[in-house]
Amino acid sequence: MLIHPWDAATADEWRAWLSGHDFGQLIAGGRGRDLPVVTPAHFAFDGDRTIVTHLARPNPIWPLLEEHPRALLTVVGDYTYVRADWNASGDPAFGVPTSYYATVQFEGDVRLVDDAAEKAALLDRQLRHFEPDGSRAPVSAAAEFPDRRLLPGIRGIEFTVTAVRAKFKFGGNRTAEERERIGVRLAERDGPLDAEALAQLRRRG
Repeated sequence: MLIHPWDAATADEWRAWLSGHDFGQLIAGGRGRDLPVVTPAHFAFDGDRTIVTHLARPNPIWPLLEEHPRALLTVVGDYTYVRADWNASGDPAFGVPTSYYATVQFEGDVRLVDDAAEKAALLDRQLRHFEPDGSRAPVSAAAEFPDRRLLPGIRGIEFTVTAVRAKFKFGGNRTAEERERIGVRLAERDGPLDAEALAQLRRRG
């Protein structure tokens, strides 16, 4: 991913953004394969170096992670299309369109979790992240709990972050006047995610 200096996100910036974005795509390449496997998934990030998620046991990603326990997790949001005439520095007839978006890409080491008690603890971490006020009982691998019979159907993933690339592309190479003009257009259009992109555009101004 190309990151120009004006699009680079600070650690505080991407961490704050990621606190509200917990769905991404896990990408595994394995060894000697033509294409990677890409799996959408919810995840829980501790804000530091550890991400946990789980997937169904039949998922095709497992053989690749077993061959090579490294993966990418990519999250994209706040994206919108900026029309050519809006993005023109001169004659709108010769403007160049662009995209605004935020993205965080994690590189990491993967540990597969198959032990029943460990899977239960991992699932509980995810549940507490997504349902902090939920009434769901703690996940348990104990024989007397109904979770016990469901746990074999999944595998857990503990993802340890080894590198982060974060890009917030919101017109950082444009003048304040150009950014304001584009912001007005986004507000007028008010399409899907235009408000989110506009908030980023103005915050980063």
